[in-house]
Amino acid sequence: MEPCEYQIAEESTVDRADDIFRTTGVDYLLVRDQDGRCEGLVTGIGLRPFLTRSWPAERTVIGATSHQRGPFAWPTMGLALAAVAMRIRHQTVWPVVDEDGFLLGVLTADRAADLLAVARTP
Repeated sequence: MEPCEYQIAEESTVDRADDIFRTTGVDYLLVRDQDGRCEGLVTGIGLRPFLTRSWPAERTVIGATSHQRGPFAWPTMGLALAAVAMRIRHQTVWPVVDEDGFLLGVLTADRAADLLAVARTP
């Protein structure tokens, strides 16, 4: 699991998320609900349809977009199981949350593959 430094509130606008993507160069933002719990994950690629439409992106909130939502990984989940779940769901990043839904970090497919490869080495 790795820390996730960039998050955005679900009531933030698509335009605001696009600004964060452009200025930071990150590939994804974790989306928080009003209580601070992990609500999902949004990517810059996933926002493109909202940024190219004729209506203003500054009025569309992240919560209204179709972005990756739960279920999420939990800290007691085995790495092999998490890697299989990510492969089945075609995910490269998966939020890890505690039992109350608060973000603990993220698991990336590359990191999971690296750790599993090391574990298999005699």
